[in-house]
Order: sequence, then structure tokens, then C-alpha cells
Amino acid sequence: MAKILIRGGDLDLVEYEFQPFVPGQCIKTLGLEKDYQLTPVSGKITVTAPGRIHLTVLDMNRFAPDRPGGGGMGFALQIYCSAQVECIPSGLEIDYSREPIIRHFAEVFRKTVRYEGGFRIVVRDHQKKHVGLGSTGSVLLALGHAMNSALGSPLNREQIRMLIGNNYVEETEDGRVTNGFETGVGPAAATYGGMVITGDELALVYQHRFAEGKNVFITIPPTIVSSAGRSEFDLLMNRARNLDYQDRELKAYLMLMDLIPALEKSDLRKIGDTIWEIEFRGSKRAEVEHHGFEIYRYMSILRDADLEFVGMSSVGPSIAIVTERSRDEVAKIIEPVGLKIAVETKVDNIGLTIRVD
Repeated sequence: MAKILIRGGDLDLVEYEFQPFVPGQCIKTLGLEKDYQLTPVSGKITVTAPGRIHLTVLDMNRFAPDRPGGGGMGFALQIYCSAQVECIPSGLEIDYSREPIIRHFAEVFRKTVRYEGGFRIVVRDHQKKHVGLGSTGSVLLALGHAMNSALGSPLNREQIRMLIGNNYVEETEDGRVTNGFETGVGPAAATYGGMVITGDELALVYQHRFAEGKNVFITIPPTIVSSAGRSEFDLLMNRARNLDYQDRELKAYLMLMDLIPALEKSDLRKIGDTIWEIEFRGSKRAEVEHHGFEIYRYMSILRDADLEFVGMSSVGPSIAIVTERSRDEVAKIIEPVGLKIAVETKVDNIGLTIRVD
């Protein structure tokens, strides 16, 4: 693949070359590989994991495709991905459209726990891809826990989360995979539910229940800008890094001094005010402006209508609205400006669930 230049500032220009590989290669077991006491279960294990809203990265300068981290925050949604796993004598039988990423993480897990048998895997996602709702991370999380439970749970939740983050990949057009961006926010939120804050190297810094009883509406503004692949790389590793040099300390301060106290008090309006401030800071500003200033215009209209919480997810263009208001009330606000409610849901404060069939 072509080499891509990364510019963080006038004196910060480096070259990165994506190196696609066959699923099952370039595995990082993180020192967890050993002979576990595996007890394969009969029957099928089904794990369901929520989607997520990724509100911001803390510092783009602390992660890259081959280095998970950067910190950030986000919350889990009641939209779901699932993985059903059954132990078989050998091989991998995969029923999912994005087979390479499933095959790769299945091989990561098998090598880590030294499992010589196979899996029959059926995966289903929430069908909202590359709009900021986190299908890939939730799918891999569900898969990891389903395989783990099918073998008697040799790994704990944090070990599975770290394996996912350090082996996170996206598929290429020729059926191979390549290292992807991962802050750890999505799998952390989907594992534990609620709002989470992560630090560098995927560390889980804080988790708290969020917006219980409130409504979440997702609207997806029209955009001609891609939020995946080369476009995402150019955005994250160039202008976003430069802006985080300027604002990372402020974003960290806002999380520690404003967001966390507001979460402790379940003060949705204060949480929304803090998120709105972050929308204009550092890499989040670059992500919003990536789609043009129309996204800011849409969000400003929603804020002016006194909706408590408005924020764009990940690199967009999805906008999350968290409010006490009803669907009809929100529709009357957004439809006159050409937006529609794409998803109506709530925050998931439980996290992943495991079922034995």
C-alpha cells in the first residue's frame, strides 16, 4: 500500500506505511499465552454487546495504527451486535460479511489460550457502519467473550479488552487486514455500560452510569466526506494531532473537573455543556470540520432549542442527542432543518451479556 505522510506540526513530519497481512499473522498475545485449563462447553454461547458513541479522543498524538491508546470518552447504546460460538473439532467456520476481521481475532484468541480445536461462529452487527456507532469494536468484543465462555472462561474481561485493542484491524479490499486505530473507548463502554473515560494504552480510568431513563436520538446529517479508510487516516494523523498539541490539557481538565462531577450527580445538562465545549477543542474540532461547518450549524440549532446533550460521535457524521424530551418533540426541532431521527434508543448501563443455549 502507499506510504502516507503524517504531519503534526511544522517540524513534525513522519512517514507511515500500512502493511496489510493475512488474518492470523502479526498476533500480539501480550504475555498472556500459556496453557490454560480449558473446558469446552457443549452447545452454543451467544454474547450480545452494545454499540457506542465515541465523544472524543483525549490526545491523537498518543496513538497510531500500530499503537493503541490516546485516551478518550464515550458511552454505550442500546443498539446491539452479537456473536454466537460453538466449539468444533478443528478449523473456523465463519458466518459474517466481514470474515477477515473475525478470522484474525479468532486466531489471536486461539493462540493466546493455546486452543487446538475450532469454532463455528455466527456474527450479526447493528448495520450502522462507518457513521460513528462502533460496529467493529462491539463485534470483536462479543466474539472474544463468546469464544472465552465456550472454553470455560480462561481470560477475564480486562484481558479480552486488551487483546482486542492491541490486535484491532480493519479489512482491506483483497481480503487481508491491516492495523487500525483504537483508543479502547468502544470496547470499554460495551463491556461495562454507561459512560467511560480511558487513558493511554487502553487504561480504563473511569466508568459511571449515564442518562438513566433519558432518551437517545441519533441523526445522521448528509455528508459527501468519507469517515473511513484513507480519509479517516489523513484526518486523524494530521490536523487533529496538531490541534491536540494545543488543547489536550484543556480537554483533560474538562473531563476531570467538570464531566466526572456532573456524572456523579447525574446532571445531564452540565454533562451536555461540557461535551459542547469539547466539540470545539483539539482533535474533536478537526473531526467536526472534516464534514464542513454544516455539522456545527446543525448542532448549534439543536443546542439553541435547549436540548440537554448534543455531540458528534467519533469522526461522524452521526450526532447524538440525549434528552428527556419525546421523539415527537425532537422531530419537530430537527425536521425543519432537513434532519431525521435515524435511531431512537437509550444508554446501555449494563454492558455485554452472555447466554448459553
